[in-house]
Amino acid sequence: MTIQQILTKYWGFTAFRALQEEIINSVLAGNDTLALMPTGGGKSVCYQLPGLAKDGICIVISPLIALMKDQVWRLKQKGINAIAIHSGMHFSEIDIVLDNCIYGNVKFLYMSPERLSTDIARERIKKMKVNLLAVDEAHCISQWGYDFRPSYLKIAEIKELLPNVPLLALTATATSEVIDDIQKKLLFKKENVLKKSFERKNLAYRVLFEEDKLNRILLITKKLEGTGIIYVRSRMRAKQISDFLLKNKISADYYHAGIAPQLRDEKQNNWFKGKTRIIVCTNAFGMGIDKNNVRFVIHFDVPDCLEAYFQEAGRAGRDDKNAYAVLLYNDSDILDLRRNFTESFPEIEQIKTTYQAIANYYQLAVNAGKGVSFNFDMNDFCHTYNLKPLNVYNCLKFIEKEGYLVVTDSINMPSRIHITTDKESLYRFQVENPKSDNFIKLLLRSYSGIFSDFVKINETELAKRTNSTNEIIIESIKKLENIGVLKYLPITNLPQIIFTESRIDAKDLTISKENLEFRRREAEKRLNSMIHYVSSSNKCRSQYLLSYFNEDNSYRCGICDVCEKRNKLELGQIEFDNVVEQIKPDLKSKSLSIQEIVAKVKGIKEDKTIKVIQWLLDNGKVYYDEENKLKWKLK
Repeated sequence: MTIQQILTKYWGFTAFRALQEEIINSVLAGNDTLALMPTGGGKSVCYQLPGLAKDGICIVISPLIALMKDQVWRLKQKGINAIAIHSGMHFSEIDIVLDNCIYGNVKFLYMSPERLSTDIARERIKKMKVNLLAVDEAHCISQWGYDFRPSYLKIAEIKELLPNVPLLALTATATSEVIDDIQKKLLFKKENVLKKSFERKNLAYRVLFEEDKLNRILLITKKLEGTGIIYVRSRMRAKQISDFLLKNKISADYYHAGIAPQLRDEKQNNWFKGKTRIIVCTNAFGMGIDKNNVRFVIHFDVPDCLEAYFQEAGRAGRDDKNAYAVLLYNDSDILDLRRNFTESFPEIEQIKTTYQAIANYYQLAVNAGKGVSFNFDMNDFCHTYNLKPLNVYNCLKFIEKEGYLVVTDSINMPSRIHITTDKESLYRFQVENPKSDNFIKLLLRSYSGIFSDFVKINETELAKRTNSTNEIIIESIKKLENIGVLKYLPITNLPQIIFTESRIDAKDLTISKENLEFRRREAEKRLNSMIHYVSSSNKCRSQYLLSYFNEDNSYRCGICDVCEKRNKLELGQIEFDNVVEQIKPDLKSKSLSIQEIVAKVKGIKEDKTIKVIQWLLDNGKVYYDEENKLKWKLK
């Protein structure tokens, strides 16, 4: 089949979106490729389609478990065999999955980067017929980026195992330094960047200074129609705002990582299907949510950086119809951002203390634990060692960035079982142990594939069928596990901590002061860019964001809050720019009165020139000096 036929068969589209075909053809020609596409630009098609077009298996590296699970589900819905390996899985599960990728008909293997670098993965990958290595969220490989993850640096080692396999790196957020760094760290044979403009012509960015944010949200949600997302920083605030909207007869719900997995799925599905109009959430919500008719995204709190804001705001208007990205702020938000920045860089001794506490918590001996994952209950850990959650979170981030361990997002993993003995041995066991016979028969009737793989089970459903309780079911399963009949993995919804290196003594923990200072400087630059974006009122919002991502030749969007003020001047962009170009050089070098400025401007009517001067005054570009003359404000 041609790539167009594959697109139609599996996605139902008759034509590619902008840049998709070029990226796919580059990969199919065997070229290492870096694809830069905005959120919602159709990145997954760029690696899934060539993965289908070629014989063999496509390996996809992603740091987001929720996104991996969502992509696997979507591929299976299309009849495509896909599977994921991530930190929530037992070694035995991983072993079976990797074998299926070698000897079975798996087309897509999704892996978290920390699992990719294990010895078992490397050995099995050598035996796979890999047709493409795709790296999602590729900015994570760069220390210049806002979300650096050391485990991404190991991808280059896998690439060396697959010298003739093309690599496709994808990201929606990358500055020029990050773009260069990605290609260097992933050992591109030659530079090859295919970039779709990050411009979203249908998305109106608005920044509003607002003391009474709740009332402003109420006004916005009543004025705008359709589905929306409201992003907040804290779990408590998510519920408070959701309750406030419900009280005012607006359909809403809240979502964060602390909610039980089944309830999270229910809330997400209700919003996705339109049963809930507005979801109020932390940044735990959104990854992998491909809902194209979101009409507005509101940020109740200011994000830490423009990369995060751009990605979250970009979830509005993916259907190319008019949509709004509204950011609310006030003076206290700026103070909070700076305070959070200061707190996010703990002392080195504090980092070492946290590492030692983690090792003690899991009773992990020195030189042990490499590649082992543990469920991590933050509340229990902090209570046990009398530590503050925010301090622990920030310390773990630095331990992670030094490559000692990885902390994953929360994982919704249902209970699973796998019968580890063969059918003949199991039959003999049933004959010799009649008390267990009925229960084993129940498992065999209820779940297929139980001999060859781990299968999901529901203890509550099994309890109903046997007219017993969950506790009795779990006890029966554990008895069978203890005598070696099966392996049981109970349900979990906790994050995972994975020791990527063997545990060392805390005093030997190396936290580079140079790295710490480098990351502090880069984070401060990103913070200042975010604050400047919020407080700026004289540059088109779209132009500002695009310029941050090195698109310097964009035009005014005409629909953001800044452009709307400019539009009221009843001046075209060419006329406005003409006036500025004529007066700016003089005003930079000397002060002029309004009359002198008007006299200098040629080809533009006097009243229009005065409107431009007034706009420049209102937006802080020019100012009156001691002589009551105007001068250009230098940065």
